[in-house]
Amino acid sequence: MDAFAAEYAWIVWLVLILIFVTIEMVTLDLTFLMIAAGSLGALLSGLLGAPWWLQLVIAAVLTITLLLAIRPPLLRLLKRGGDPARTNVDALLGLDGRVVSTIGATGGQVRLANGETWTARLSPGTDGVAEPGERVLVTEIDGATAVVVPMERNVP
Repeated sequence: MDAFAAEYAWIVWLVLILIFVTIEMVTLDLTFLMIAAGSLGALLSGLLGAPWWLQLVIAAVLTITLLLAIRPPLLRLLKRGGDPARTNVDALLGLDGRVVSTIGATGGQVRLANGETWTARLSPGTDGVAEPGERVLVTEIDGATAVVVPMERNVP
């Protein structure tokens, strides 16, 4: 059995590498890529004549080393350049709109520049009311309510 394992171990390592790379392509987590690299180290050691048990040790040590030392910095590097586009509530902050129904401290409605109509209220500290047709700026989203300030009052 030992001669059989030594003669065909390279095929097993090659198949494992292909399986791990395929799984990595689906998960994109770099874990299976590190395991594939450990298997590649075992494949190379087997081609250089290492016994099967040493190939297993090399695969395990190399995989653990890569998972602990290389994977975390790679993940940080990949996630550092995240998508800069603002979405959801963040995309509404700073957006201007026009008052649809009078907005006071308790509520009203505003049509935002993106075409959505929101329930709105004036930002705390803003005096008076915002009349229909007046331009406003979204400063905050509180649940389903846009907190706004009138544009001409926004300028110091």
